[in-house]
Amino acid sequence: MSVPDAAATVAAVVDEIRSAVVADHTVLEEITAGVLARGHVLLEDVPGTGKTLTARSFATALGLEFSRIQFTPDLMPADITGSYVFEEETGEFHFTPGPVFANVVLADEINRAPPKTQSALLEAMAEGQVTVDGDTHELPNPFVVIATQNPVEQEGTFELPEAQRDRFMIQTSLGYPDAEGTRELIDRRADRDRPTPTVEPVVDRERVLELQAVSEEIAVEGPVRDYIGAVCRSTRTDGRVDVGVSPRGVQRLFEVSRARAVLEGREYVVPEDIKRIAGPTLAHRLVLTPDATVDGVSRRAVIDAVLEQCDVPAMDPPSTD
Repeated sequence: MSVPDAAATVAAVVDEIRSAVVADHTVLEEITAGVLARGHVLLEDVPGTGKTLTARSFATALGLEFSRIQFTPDLMPADITGSYVFEEETGEFHFTPGPVFANVVLADEINRAPPKTQSALLEAMAEGQVTVDGDTHELPNPFVVIATQNPVEQEGTFELPEAQRDRFMIQTSLGYPDAEGTRELIDRRADRDRPTPTVEPVVDRERVLELQAVSEEIAVEGPVRDYIGAVCRSTRTDGRVDVGVSPRGVQRLFEVSRARAVLEGREYVVPEDIKRIAGPTLAHRLVLTPDATVDGVSRRAVIDAVLEQCDVPAMDPPSTD
């Protein structure tokens, strides 16, 4: 598949999702870039903003198998990964896969479960497999976790462990709809005779794998690679930050910047791709100092400041010779 074909296909997927989901186009593109880059996505919003509908719509439009896990305080790790069940007929234990065995897994309200249960997803997200009672089981390919969480100040929520936050390639927020989106929601509710908008498959599993492969072929020239490194290193020297972007975060920014270029129909990454995706890719990986937290400093503000201070490389498009 060529890059222009991939860009057109991705645009069709996003348009199909927008037919049912009232959300900002930029946010949907951020989620799409995460999926193309083989990453996982974390959506943080207050209840009622359409997080669950968005995740389900992505799975449907991409033609992928979907599974939903409702995280609750009493959810156990085995409820996610599956477990061995004794069968009296055979006298043997048989593995029963859990809901994590799907292409797109919605981890709904992930921060309502205790950290031990949240961590049950770590191996799945990092390795594409789960280990149960010493046996390793491969997960489907592609495998994407779209997790939703409520703001941590809400009652009954737990802070995600830093190691798990780092496993998410993208963290973004749907936010509240604008005036036009709010009117659309009201019109849908008022007109009971009009069918509720639904999402139809645009591609299938094989096509999704092809789209992901296109991202791997996008060129990233030396000056742009240095720029990625400079942005990530600068987060570690900011006085408001205790823990900056990890080496894993550097790699994820590299990967998702290539996916961002695909969305633009371009065969190479430019600094603007990095600027547009750095916030959703890096901000959630930062650990702020206590003083910065008390002062209400946002992680996104730190990333914005870092982007301002890093020199942007001048570059020409890669040669096609």
